[in-house]
Amino acid sequence: MAWFGPDHNRFFRELAANNNKAWFDAQRARYTSSVKEPFTAFIAGLIERVRAVDKEVRITPQEAIFRIHRDVRFSRDKSPYKLASSALLSPAGRRDLGMPGMYLELGPEKVAIYGGAYMPGKEDLEAIRARIAARPSAFRALYEAEPFASRFGKVLGERNKVLPPGLRKAADKEPLVYNKQFYWCADLPPSMVTAPDLADVVMAHYLTMRPLHRFLRGRG
Repeated sequence: MAWFGPDHNRFFRELAANNNKAWFDAQRARYTSSVKEPFTAFIAGLIERVRAVDKEVRITPQEAIFRIHRDVRFSRDKSPYKLASSALLSPAGRRDLGMPGMYLELGPEKVAIYGGAYMPGKEDLEAIRARIAARPSAFRALYEAEPFASRFGKVLGERNKVLPPGLRKAADKEPLVYNKQFYWCADLPPSMVTAPDLADVVMAHYLTMRPLHRFLRGRG
């Protein structure tokens, strides 16, 4: 049985053409029944499955799920609502975008499954770089291994042009030391939203990225 009906993606397609408070308020009951409630149940189920292999992930769905409201304070686009359901599964949930975790987005454009450390703080970045510098071959073996390479391709992220002197030799062996972000992504077709095996597919991607998460967090 599918977690979501066709109205999940239909709602967001219509929201894209009517991205304003008046339309959303008129459709609020529909949003609750077609989007919010099934997504909350879906994330609750995923958290339980993730917790079975990662005991530190003890968050609630509310701690994982992002609000549908956009932060428009510094954006030229003042559209008030996001056009997909999204959540971050990690020990800290959406409160910490630097902690390695799985970001999930379901919408009419795609099903996006991201992993890694997207916005590590200064101390976390230094620790990740130190781990890579100490074990560059182990780090490379993880992201070049199957099925990670076929599912996610490569590790992405913005890079620094200059490194502290102590890291420059390590960067010759593993250029990803220059990264200040460490993330990867898989984009699946939007039809996956209504697929009965959606949770199994997402969980397979999570288990694929888990060894790299453990490395980035100093657990492996």
